Amino acid sequence: MEPEPYDLITMGRLGVDLYPLQSGVGLDRVETFRRFLGGSPANVAVAAARLGRRTALVSRTGADPFGAALHHDLKGFGVDDRWVTEVPAYPTPVTFCELFPPDDFPLHFYRRPKAPDLEIHPHELDLDAIRAARVFWATGTGLCAEPSRAATLEALRARAGREVTVLDLDWRPVFWTDPAEARPYYAEALRHATVAVGNLDECEVATGEREPHAAARALLATGTVRLAVVKRGPAGVLAVAADGTSAEVPPLPVEVVNGLGAGDAFGGALVHGLLAGRDLETTLRHANAAGAIVAGRLACSSAMPYAEEIAEALAAGTGTIPEKG
Repeated sequence: MEPEPYDLITMGRLGVDLYPLQSGVGLDRVETFRRFLGGSPANVAVAAARLGRRTALVSRTGADPFGAALHHDLKGFGVDDRWVTEVPAYPTPVTFCELFPPDDFPLHFYRRPKAPDLEIHPHELDLDAIRAARVFWATGTGLCAEPSRAATLEALRARAGREVTVLDLDWRPVFWTDPAEARPYYAEALRHATVAVGNLDECEVATGEREPHAAARALLATGTVRLAVVKRGPAGVLAVAADGTSAEVPPLPVEVVNGLGAGDAFGGALVHGLLAGRDLETTLRHANAAGAIVAGRLACSSAMPYAEEIAEALAAGTGTIPEKG
């Protein structure tokens, strides 16, 4: 009997987030932190799992206590960790953030000498599972170094003919020499994706276009992309489909605590909406609400909302709602 396909398999960055318990001060003055599971693809998998989806992550950690903690966290969130393996040569990455609400959240990455999640090799991939998944989610960060670059492109190529293959543009300047270096790899990845998701900076790196509608058109013109999702921050989100369908949705108001996990919550809810067959505007409204809820909380992974919380936020017209449990 064939195993049941996953609703979502994500691939890429995984590490420990250490968030300060003091807001409005720099790391040089922070005394206490909380540890959370981190990494955008991991958070997207958690977000979709919170909405009832069967999810898995392809990534790597160090052979250290932080790596063991991440396995424990993934299992606790209902994310299958069978493809999260150890790299004894490198430590599990740690990321610190600073909190300056409402819109400044500097990140400090400790991924030296190399992050284990960049040591994903093509021959290690379970391509049958990746092909079978209802949605596969890869990121731009996975393109920044070998062998992760080759593995990411191999996984995307394996998805040929599948309906929902997402490339999260996920531009992190610290991982690249310059945008010109990145653009050819983004172009290659987009030739195998059916959904592209990114903010204005990320769209500009991938396509050279920053104006939202022009960026969406450029993403749709790259190859197999059938849906372009352009996140515009305070201006909301624009989505344009290849069939001409489009939607523009404003953000849900929220008292921001930490904006870093909002995009990942948006991604998990986007996947859920696409799998549920919702219309584009409804999908975006739910995804925006998920993002707003997480922006109103300190954590990323553990703050991901349940379906009833998203419904509550939409009914209340605000992402500032009490955290469940």
